Amino acid sequence: MIYKFKSKAAGDVIMMGPAGDQVLRCIGREPSAQGIVEAPAMPAAMLAIEQAVAADEAAREAAKKEAAAEGRHLPPGDGVTLRQRAWPLLEMMKRSQAAGQPVVWGV
Repeated sequence: MIYKFKSKAAGDVIMMGPAGDQVLRCIGREPSAQGIVEAPAMPAAMLAIEQAVAADEAAREAAKKEAAAEGRHLPPGDGVTLRQRAWPLLEMMKRSQAAGQPVVWGV
């Protein structure tokens, strides 16, 4: 599935299925074909995304340190981090919250 997030306060954000599913789970939503995040709920959603990004980066750093201590190298990641994948949606949410507009997908 492809997610197309829309808001009247920002341009559309398109995410491929796995990335969209991951970000939706970060904000406590089950992946679905349609949905909405209302402006009052955005601070909590943005905080949840930021916390997930921090946890992802901390886990990767801990894995690197562990591998270095064991004298081995970690295989490269998929090349795109959660921070990079979530940033456009996070920016959309910031603008939408400031304008009092919801973020929707699948409508």
